[in-house]
Amino acid sequence: MPKEYKQAALALGSSKWQTIYRVVVPAAKSGLIAAVVLGVGRAIGETMAIIMVIGNTVLIPELGWESIFAPVRTLTGNIALEMGYAGPEHRQALFATGIILFMFIIIINSITIVLRKKEY
Repeated sequence: MPKEYKQAALALGSSKWQTIYRVVVPAAKSGLIAAVVLGVGRAIGETMAIIMVIGNTVLIPELGWESIFAPVRTLTGNIALEMGYAGPEHRQALFATGIILFMFIIIINSITIVLRKKEY
């Protein structure tokens, strides 16, 4: 965002928060949306690091405050770890998991497109 936008708004008498809310955020909206989409896509696709950090277990955690720190396995981690020894039915289930992940990405990209069109 050009700094002239901010300087012009302040020169016209806007407060600092009015400038941020009415000028800076709308001007940087497309960049913010792109950053969120890239961040979410990276978080979904980052498999091996997440496998090492979150415990890599196939147990479903119990509900409650303690379950926030319970070990789990992500969908991408499940595909990466089990594809090597999967039988025919298991392989089909893993491909179905991949399709679900693909659907998540399509939904995230569609939301981004809708938000971007509202901008103009």
